[in-house]
Amino acid sequence: MSVTPFPFVPYHPEHLSPEEILQRAQVFYQFMDRRRTVRDFSDKPVAKEVMEQLLLTASTAPSGAHKQPWTFCVVSDPALKKQIREAAEKEEFDSYNGRMTTEWLEDLAPLGTDWQKPFLETAPYLIVVFKKAYDLKEDGSKRNNYYVSESVGIACGFLIAAIHQAGLVTLTHTPSPMNFLTRLLNRPENERPFLLLPVGYPAAEVKVPDLKRKPLEEVTVWYGPKAEK
Repeated sequence: MSVTPFPFVPYHPEHLSPEEILQRAQVFYQFMDRRRTVRDFSDKPVAKEVMEQLLLTASTAPSGAHKQPWTFCVVSDPALKKQIREAAEKEEFDSYNGRMTTEWLEDLAPLGTDWQKPFLETAPYLIVVFKKAYDLKEDGSKRNNYYVSESVGIACGFLIAAIHQAGLVTLTHTPSPMNFLTRLLNRPENERPFLLLPVGYPAAEVKVPDLKRKPLEEVTVWYGPKAEK
């Protein structure tokens, strides 16, 4: 069966000097380095239009064969947020009290986390990201998607950066197992819960751990000469 190709159109990227490229890279790094995970949210409302723009940004992410294998479920209904919190806390309680290894609990201890997740009700929005393991045709048959986890992970990275750029905060929450989200949000059989992101303003007196990120030398291996400075 023949497939109609995408039309190809001219692409006109900005043409910047080496100095401008470096300056932009430095500014963006400094901006993103201020991003922090926040667990204490304000219930201050966020405009729906803001959320729409954040999700449009996430949807610009590259994906395998341009299949865009993601669904963003945006929850603001208080009753549904309460149900999600109750179900998530049940899984988290079991994890903190038997599922997690001693080493895992020791690694989490400096962050001060526990099974209680009040932010799931306090934050004005929850974005539940689902990955589409495959697409469903109109006749109910399956059509493959490719590099699904990689594609959805990249989209989530774009989304987190967009949330920070908008002056809001979030938290990457992955209660395990997450099948309850499929049930509560009535998602189809081809979707799998991937990530839960509460989105909103930070609480007035919010505090975060004084973390240090690994230096570049610890996370980078160069092959060949480095670019001239």
